[in-house]
Amino acid sequence: MPAQQHIVIIIHAAPYGSERCLSGLRVAGALAARGDVASLRVFLMSDATVAALPHQQAGAGASLQPLLQELLDAGVGVHLCRTCALARGLGGLPLLEGVAIDTLAELGEWIVGADKVLTF
Repeated sequence: MPAQQHIVIIIHAAPYGSERCLSGLRVAGALAARGDVASLRVFLMSDATVAALPHQQAGAGASLQPLLQELLDAGVGVHLCRTCALARGLGGLPLLEGVAIDTLAELGEWIVGADKVLTF
């Protein structure tokens, strides 16, 4: 059996308007379901930070909240970039339960300890 992987997914893309954020969350969900992934962490940056706000209406597209909730329920660490979140006015707003706001220093620690880093 291959060694278990430590994987970090960084999502920059806005949650709605393109499919990059959706794709990143779908890939994260597929990885979370695998038995050979030791740890999976998702770091939302830039406009992707707003995906962590609850009660969003997706309009004609798919809602991202169920995908994020599945990741959180599976024990995946989902963090937001503090600077990006504050720049978008998210600092005092409620987020999906389990989402944390963190710094680039923490992301750096994740990257150094990762076997793979994916970006969307």
